[in-house]
Amino acid sequence: MKTALVIALLIICVLLAIVVMMQEGKGGGLTAVSGNGESYWNKNKGKSKEAVLSKITIVLGIAFMVIALLISSKFI
Repeated sequence: MKTALVIALLIICVLLAIVVMMQEGKGGGLTAVSGNGESYWNKNKGKSKEAVLSKITIVLGIAFMVIALLISSKFI
């Protein structure tokens, strides 16, 4: 049982790292200097993708915490 949890934890770790790297940064970068970063089209561009990636990150983070607590508990 513990081996299966460790394997699941490793898979979740890899998936979590991939999902976090797929997300775009919140900083404005050079577009903030030129003033082009806050247009309507730039704000709403890819919003659904970002929302989905954010939800996946939250779910994977909760799963990571739960499995890590299960592995560290003395009941298993």
